[in-house]
Amino acid sequence: MKLITGTYLLLSSLVSSACFAASDEQRTVQNEVYAELDQGISSITVTPNNRFIFAYHPFYNPEVKVGERLTNGEILPFPNAEMQNAYDKNGMLKPAGSYLNWVLTARSDGEDTVWILDSGQSEPRITPKLVAWDINKNKLIKVIFLPDGVSLPESQHNDFALSKKHNLIVIADEGIAIGPVGNKAALVAVDIETGESRRLLQGTENVTPKKGFPTVLEQGRKSERELELLIGVDGIVLDKQEEWLYFTVTNDNKVRRVKMASLADKSLRSEELAKQVEFYATKPVNGGFTIDSAGNLYLCELGRPGIGIIPADTKLYRLYTTNKNMIWPDAVNTGPDGFLYTGAAQLSLSAPFNNGKAENKPPYRIYRFKPLAPPLIGR
Repeated sequence: MKLITGTYLLLSSLVSSACFAASDEQRTVQNEVYAELDQGISSITVTPNNRFIFAYHPFYNPEVKVGERLTNGEILPFPNAEMQNAYDKNGMLKPAGSYLNWVLTARSDGEDTVWILDSGQSEPRITPKLVAWDINKNKLIKVIFLPDGVSLPESQHNDFALSKKHNLIVIADEGIAIGPVGNKAALVAVDIETGESRRLLQGTENVTPKKGFPTVLEQGRKSERELELLIGVDGIVLDKQEEWLYFTVTNDNKVRRVKMASLADKSLRSEELAKQVEFYATKPVNGGFTIDSAGNLYLCELGRPGIGIIPADTKLYRLYTTNKNMIWPDAVNTGPDGFLYTGAAQLSLSAPFNNGKAENKPPYRIYRFKPLAPPLIGR
């Protein structure tokens, strides 16, 4: 194990004095296993009629990209089996808009539509796209492609926030599809009606990783190790009023926010928009990210097995819920009955993150826990 750099120790101390304290765990809330799967997942979304839909983690090259868990525990491909396969029954490659390729995130719009973000990174690579599916009529509504210029070879479109108020989807592009560098990370704003898209803030400090801020896995254990990851903007979420967009860079110590009205203003150039981005709070290395109805933020820690919180009143980060088997919770999302849900993807046990040794294995657990305030559908 390499020694943790002085820069990292300095940045960690900024999080809060209680962030890694033993007493931190004494204030955590309970969590429970909701389900066990044979593959890891990357995100969860629940529709207003409680359909439980999730993306299988693309790092594991799943045959089914998006699934739906029925109340009896059965899992079906979502929206159907045909959308999971790039080739037709004759072995011919289908049009890029007719199948799913590489999916990290699916989200309900809170009404009748589930949106799926396809980064298109599996071979043969395709143009990244957003897919809108009507869950009541069970039919495709539209496909919005994210063309060259909006998408780069480096683009890894990770997560997104959807605003009906501003008719806008904002995507977090980590910028690590062809190497863990993240220096071309950006936000992508997409007009839901017209499909027009814009690449914003690319390469600015607001969306790119900090050098000297590594990911330290298995903190406090004999297996503790440091990875020199450089992952750009990852977590992204919209508040209840659809006024502020909050976002985080994985290898960075800041939560930032910007007004949705500014993102929707097509006259603003990236340089002007960058001046409107605000610092909100300090955080550890994180992946997934969500918000509840009272404005409390929840973050998936990558260094420890747990979910942290930034309360709206104090803005001071602390651990919120933890479980020794909650290994690399990759997203935290709203589920049924007022719970927040997260899937333990076990990426830190997979060969690329574990010195070439694959120790990830089923069951891959989905955990749930109660937030401080009621959660928001689609967040």
